[in-house]
Order: sequence, then C-alpha cells, then structure tokens
Amino acid sequence: MEQPLVVGCDGSESSLEAVEWAAGAAARYDCPLRIVYASRWERYEGHLPDLSTEPSAERVMEEQVIGVAAERANRCVPGLKVTTHLLPDDPTAALLEEAHHAKAVVVGHRGRGRLASLLLGSVGLVVAARARCPVVVVRGRPNRVPGVMRKVVLGIGEGRREAAAVAFALREAAARRCEVEAVHAWRCGIGEVSEHKAPHSECRAEHERQAGLLFEEVLTEQPAEYRQVTVKRRTVEGPAGASLVAASESADLVVVGARWRQGRVGLQLGPVNHTVLHHAQCPVAVVPES
Repeated sequence: MEQPLVVGCDGSESSLEAVEWAAGAAARYDCPLRIVYASRWERYEGHLPDLSTEPSAERVMEEQVIGVAAERANRCVPGLKVTTHLLPDDPTAALLEEAHHAKAVVVGHRGRGRLASLLLGSVGLVVAARARCPVVVVRGRPNRVPGVMRKVVLGIGEGRREAAAVAFALREAAARRCEVEAVHAWRCGIGEVSEHKAPHSECRAEHERQAGLLFEEVLTEQPAEYRQVTVKRRTVEGPAGASLVAASESADLVVVGARWRQGRVGLQLGPVNHTVLHHAQCPVAVVPES
C-alpha cells in the first residue's frame, strides 16, 4: 500500500495552513494525503450511554473541522486523493502512531488550546522529537508558506551522519525545481584564540578547512536521481541555530537531521533544532537519522 502524507488538523488556522502545505507536498510526492483529527472525546463518547439518534455537538464540530480541512486541500490541489480520519486518541499519540506508516507527518506550529501562545505547540514539538519518519512543522509568515524563494536550506552539523536529511533536502529541491543551500556554522572556542595561541585569522582558516572536509564527506555521494539539483555550500561564523534561522529568511524549507538517543525513546533534537523549530521564518523538516 502506498504511504500517505499525514497532516494533523485541529481546526486552528495554523493547522489549516499545515493542511495547505501538505496538499502541495503530496502533489509533489505523488502520494495521497491523509488528514487526521484526533480527540479523546471520541474514546469517551463511545463508552457513554446515548439514547439520542442525533450526533453529539462535539462530533458535529469535529466533522466540520475535518471537512473544512479537506475542502482547503482540494482547493489547493484539485484532484488530489484526500482521506479524512477522526481518531479516538490523544493528538500526539495518534500522530506518532500514524508516523509508522507515513511518508512524512505535517503539523502546524501552534494549536488552539491553552498552549496556543507558545512559539511551538506541545504536539508539534513532541511529534518532531519522537516520530519515526520526517516531520514538517509549518511555520513562517503566511505568504512564505507556499514556497516562493526557490531554495531549500540544509543544516550540516558536526556529526557526519546526515544521509537521511541530505536525501530529504535533495528530493524536496528536485520536486520544487530549486537549489539546495547547505549551511555549516562554526565558532572559534575560547581556548582556540588567545595571546599564546593562534590568532583569529588562523582559527578561521582551520574551521573553514574542516568545513570543506565535512561538506565533501556529507555531500559527495549525491544520488543519481538528484544530480540535476544544484547544491551550494556556505559556511557561517556564529551560532548554528541563529545562522539557520537567518538562512530561513530566504528559504522555502529548512531541513535538519536528528539522531536517535541510545537507550531512550526519542531523537536528539538538541538546542540547534529547538532554536530552528521555534524561530524559523519558513517550514522546518526534522529528519530522523538511523
């Protein structure tokens, strides 16, 4: 069975923007779109006695929400195969379960509950940290979400295990017919530059040299199907998180990798990924590395 692109929707404007982004992505990936609304009320309602033949107000609201979401998806991409699903579960748990069978999971950056004022909603943060497939958090100004900058930014860290993130960025760029900008940030440590050690110019030269080696190792083996994608390499002196946030100003998507923690449930998002997820000016994809 073909893997769908899954998008969570709770009726908030942020989630509906995520639905629109997901519709465009499903068209690019040539896969069906699965819209999910999850609520514990569905579980409780099934166990309560109900002599009425009329649906509950909660059920009517849920059907309206998911119906509006499907309508927006079809308006964005006419003819797209869209299915809607009401799931009797906590939204986070439901999306994590969906991730086992999804090409990717898409969420908005804010919900409609008491935590809606946070920079990134709790559902989006937990799903991004624990899902087994790529997770896209749709954020940024509404006019930026559709993608008009013709660039995908790929964050390259120090770990040299970026294969999944690289492949995701290349696939997105190929589908969008745009370029990839691979960004690696570095800083001279306090102990690297002192009166008795190398001056800043030498420190900078060494970090630039190391960055070149890192790019060669991570980006050299570009899959044949993506060789037409232009990959530009850029090094930045400064904090990695802030550098990627700055790069997001001129990007349609920022892609970052995350590694599984040994002996724990979840990914190592780390401070860099947290910064990008909370402050990027465009959608962010968190791609788990094996």
